[in-house]
Amino acid sequence: MTAKKAPSGSARRSGTREWLTPSRIAVIVLTALAIVFIFENTDQVEIRLLVPLVTMPLYLALLAMFVIGALCGGLFFRWRER
Repeated sequence: MTAKKAPSGSARRSGTREWLTPSRIAVIVLTALAIVFIFENTDQVEIRLLVPLVTMPLYLALLAMFVIGALCGGLFFRWRER
């Protein structure tokens, strides 16, 4: 018969370490920098969307591209995990 060990505090801390990997920290830092960059660029710009020419704040165009890139990246990594 073996005795069951109670979970120690180190087991909980290792779960936190598994979540905070260097690559995830890098993604968090790069995301924060991208968001700062996006909202610092507030000038009006002309953007050609295939045929129409649209005038809009640059931060909206950058934010839209950031969201599209995040969605594509998330889908790619979910697909890769399977």
